[in-house]
Amino acid sequence: MSYLEKYSSEVRDFMLVCRRLAEKMYVTSQGGNLSYKLEDNLVLISPTCVCKSDISEMDVVFIDLSGKTVEGERKPTGEVPMYLNFYRDRPDINSVIHCHPPYTNTFAILKGTNWLMRPVFPETVAEVGPVPVVSYGEPLTQRLADNFAPFVKKYNAFLMENHGLTILSPADILRTMQLVEILEISSISILQALAVGEVKELTREDVQNLENTMCTRNLPMIGAPGVNKSMVDLYFPEER
Repeated sequence: MSYLEKYSSEVRDFMLVCRRLAEKMYVTSQGGNLSYKLEDNLVLISPTCVCKSDISEMDVVFIDLSGKTVEGERKPTGEVPMYLNFYRDRPDINSVIHCHPPYTNTFAILKGTNWLMRPVFPETVAEVGPVPVVSYGEPLTQRLADNFAPFVKKYNAFLMENHGLTILSPADILRTMQLVEILEISSISILQALAVGEVKELTREDVQNLENTMCTRNLPMIGAPGVNKSMVDLYFPEER
């Protein structure tokens, strides 16, 4: 049995996310890419040079964790080095989306405060966590992939400087798409607040209490297992 047949349900979800990214204009032209780990050494990944709105079952590619194509007619995205680093450094992760949601991307090119590192909305704090800026690297290069190294174990979402957003998740590809949407809505509200006044943050106590919500909803701690002890440490490191 082919992987395409064996994982037909996951492939359908994968294509659904591709179309949703395109419909929401979180990707344009042939931009953006995504992957979904199906086995310890098997990853479903988007092809290069295909618009996400046009991807079909016959376009998807299956690679192993060395980057070798094990099934599929097309070449995988040129960002394979980035994905290989993610799955090597974060074995807890099962899906990754890289896209360019316009409001969140504002913070990838904005000088000054990165408001996505601050606690503003409870849902975003508990489900996405802080979003650091990863230094600019030429797309499709090992250098760009390696620029994530200082951040990848501590955080689950990243602004790629002058480029876009990447979100990792231990859940499936549909859940990771939800996280992209949560962050984009938060970015819209933050930018609107900045346009008319100041942003009001959650307090240290508020963030601490959100860990109760995370436990109730069975949400994992942000970052690789065991790396972060609390959300307070992530959002208020200067007060430790």
